[in-house]
Amino acid sequence: MAIGQVAELWRYPVKSLGGELVDHLDIGPRGVHGDRLWAVRDLESDVTATARRLPVLLTATARYVGPLTADAGPGNAPEVEIAFPDGAVLSSRDGQIHAKLSELADRDVRLTALPPADDTSLHRLSRNERENASISALRKDFGVGEDEPFPDLSVFRMVDLATLARYSTPPGTFVDLAPVHVITRTSLATIGAELGDDALDVRRFRPNVLLSTTDDADGLPESHWGEAELTVGGAVLHVTMPTIRCVVPSRAQPGLEVDRRITKAVANRAGRCLGVYCWVAAAGGVDVGDDVALRSAAAPRRALADAARRARRFTLGLATSVADRFAR
Repeated sequence: MAIGQVAELWRYPVKSLGGELVDHLDIGPRGVHGDRLWAVRDLESDVTATARRLPVLLTATARYVGPLTADAGPGNAPEVEIAFPDGAVLSSRDGQIHAKLSELADRDVRLTALPPADDTSLHRLSRNERENASISALRKDFGVGEDEPFPDLSVFRMVDLATLARYSTPPGTFVDLAPVHVITRTSLATIGAELGDDALDVRRFRPNVLLSTTDDADGLPESHWGEAELTVGGAVLHVTMPTIRCVVPSRAQPGLEVDRRITKAVANRAGRCLGVYCWVAAAGGVDVGDDVALRSAAAPRRALADAARRARRFTLGLATSVADRFAR
């Protein structure tokens, strides 16, 4: 079923920094070619920095200096330029880049390239991350008050939960979890309407693919795509889970002020989820303006996925409740 067209395509050369709007993306088995081949390493905490904990990173933007070659990827990160809020622009080859990023972050950090896929040294959870993992820390990341229910983590597959228990980011990538992130203009407009705006700036939600859809449904069309296949240009994506939103959309970016109302609006209108995470079923190229089609999952597959999610919801809900109680 045809559902619309590709409106915008985004690539983020450096994790947690602003990205670049492009006309074409190549999507392969590991996701968007060139996406997050660099990250900022927090040397004091020994972690890969995220905008959840260091929101000031969002005030800088990154772009690739030249066209991406086919072999760009883990262990071969091309040169990037980073534009800072004060107007300075530095290359990843500039020896001052680490000091400039540290000045921005107000702590000792280092620009780090994605290592080869078999090197998990930058992905394994550090001692600091393990020791500071707690329900209260997660509540802060998700912007959830002590009197509010915790996000429904049953949307995660068990294999993903197992990965997150061992690694800060999946080996071979600096994405938080999924290879491709998709969102619709309709959903942005729906949340914008909650705030009295026409639509929210797409940069706040950091998708790879922004769609213009013809099926507006209840104003949140992608929330109904679970387990479906999404054909986007020449690529086929498996819609695996809704994107649980943390506090990042509320953070400041170039031309965008802090707006904490966004977190509350997404929670109230969309159950804290906006957009979908997708895994790659078939690689291919995508251009702005390409048609998009949706093939719903077969009934048995949906039933199996629903049953598995109910089981996870019970188990995770019980574990979260107990941990939350002791955390208080």
